[in-house]
Amino acid sequence: LKSRPRASAEPDPRPPALYLPAAMAPKAQAMKAMKAMKGATSISKTGLAEAVATATEIKKSDCMKIFTALAAVVATEIKKTGKVTLPGMCMVKTRLKPATKAGKREMFGKVCVVKAKPARTVVKAFPVAAIKQLFK
Repeated sequence: LKSRPRASAEPDPRPPALYLPAAMAPKAQAMKAMKAMKGATSISKTGLAEAVATATEIKKSDCMKIFTALAAVVATEIKKTGKVTLPGMCMVKTRLKPATKAGKREMFGKVCVVKAKPARTVVKAFPVAAIKQLFK
């Protein structure tokens, strides 16, 4: 890519994306994707229950009870074992994040003072391979 012309009487015919350095192009695409995701809303519990009810010919109220029971079972299992697999959807795991010491750290070229944080357990979800393939 050539650099953008400095002083020109006529506008450059190339689209503005071509002015970006090659290293910044993926970053710009990621920012564009994040803006697109902000506007999207997730399906509600009621909407999900309705969809499952029509697909399986079960009452919507029964589907709601199933989702509530599933949430309770997953919560107890993740607390007990630290890992639960929802077949065809995802695997939910817990991970122990280590404690961080207080001090000064350089972030983005600036020195910041950070507080000490205790060790904590975080919950992560990993989609199954079939779901990952949908987005390739």
